[in-house]
Amino acid sequence: MSKSLGDVFETHALDFLRRQRMRFVARNVTCRGGEIDLVMLDECGALVFVEVRARKGGRYANAAASVDARKRARLVHAAQHFLATWRGALPACRFDIVAFDAGRIAWLRDAFRADEA
Repeated sequence: MSKSLGDVFETHALDFLRRQRMRFVARNVTCRGGEIDLVMLDECGALVFVEVRARKGGRYANAAASVDARKRARLVHAAQHFLATWRGALPACRFDIVAFDAGRIAWLRDAFRADEA
């Protein structure tokens, strides 16, 4: 998927999550070896690292299933990098996936844990 198309899906995911009462923190957090599409705060104050995935059709695995062990490890690495710069007490954290499959959106809360990556 091209960067510009990825940006479109990230924007749709951001709008969706804001409608779910989540607050925007950061977008496209990068470090050597990883990237996080969105960082949000949920209504309980937990920091949520969000991976946005999209697939056109159902010929292959669904979008959420494409977040394999290697990708999860890269997300955890980027989250650790982000948290190293966090000011104040560290909040609870989780990893979510927002997946677009053939135009449908699915939000997988707490999709995986850092110790499972």
